[in-house]
Amino acid sequence: MIVRKLRIERGLSQEQLASMAGISVRTLQRIERGANASSETLKCLAAVLETDFSALRNGQDMTSATDASLPDLPDDEQKAMEYVRDIRSFYTHAIQYAVTIAGLAVINLFTSPGYLWFLWAAFGWGVGLAVHGLSVFEVVNLFGDGWEKRQVAKRLARSRRDRVGGS
Repeated sequence: MIVRKLRIERGLSQEQLASMAGISVRTLQRIERGANASSETLKCLAAVLETDFSALRNGQDMTSATDASLPDLPDDEQKAMEYVRDIRSFYTHAIQYAVTIAGLAVINLFTSPGYLWFLWAAFGWGVGLAVHGLSVFEVVNLFGDGWEKRQVAKRLARSRRDRVGGS
């Protein structure tokens, strides 16, 4: 996560940073998601990001130990990064939809132009894409702001009750 934060602060894309550091984009994506990296890879990233190797190493240890976001990220920054990740996920979904439906349309028009069966796939997947978009852009918030916290609290209470009752 610290690599991602530093990359964004410097205005670099994943492709740019990977190229400058001499690593693959896929490796960088894994590191940004919390996977462990070799010391050599971290040294290359530290040189490009103009930061101390030990900072990246410590950040990686902290991420792998907790398997969560770094605690030194401000809450608003963490939420902003999650929001941007969700938007990117939606746009990726939309591109996959467009490419796949276009491909199905071409196949449909060449094999059986009298019946436009690809429209069924376009409609079904389109509904899912629309729901995804409404969720990402917070047009419809089915679960509300505190829903997740309430569910976690309810689950913890149930777990505690089961342990006490089962002892």
